[in-house]
Amino acid sequence: MLIVESDRSAVEQSLFAGELRCPSCRGELRPWSSARMRAVREQGRETALTPRRSRCTSCAKTHVLLPDTTLLRRRDALVSIGAALLQKAAGEGRRRIGAALLVHPDTVRGWLRRFAVRAERWRAHCWAWAHALDASLPAIEPAGSAFADALSAIGLAVSAATRRFGPRPGWGWVATITAGGLLANTSSPSPAP
Repeated sequence: MLIVESDRSAVEQSLFAGELRCPSCRGELRPWSSARMRAVREQGRETALTPRRSRCTSCAKTHVLLPDTTLLRRRDALVSIGAALLQKAAGEGRRRIGAALLVHPDTVRGWLRRFAVRAERWRAHCWAWAHALDASLPAIEPAGSAFADALSAIGLAVSAATRRFGPRPGWGWVATITAGGLLANTSSPSPAP
């Protein structure tokens, strides 16, 4: 699994030019069919997404190229999940968040619980990314909870990445920094650069 930008034509161009690297061995990734189609929900609508698949020329492993608008094993768009996390940090409950995002409250509860379980890990991980991208960053001021502290660290990492590499739409940098595993049960965070 590799997180790529959401512009399919730019990803295709990078694949054919040999610019994408294998996450396993750093070899060159080349086009290799497509992954299974999946539905992605956002604001009550579903769109079909068929991620690109690639194959490494060195180790021959195949990798799904997941757009930075989605997360690993999540049906909902990252922009919806991110909005829910921010609303929770601002004190909103799952029912109100769900109503605002047109998502079932139990789904929102699942997102919030999964993030809360891994909040400290994401705080440390994102702080490492932020510091690696901009060593002049100040320390993170406590925000009152592990949940809010993790979101602050994510914000610092996104700001540092944006200053260094340029902006990405929506929560694109979050997907990249967390390797799509922001709410994953089994994946560990990707290493800092």
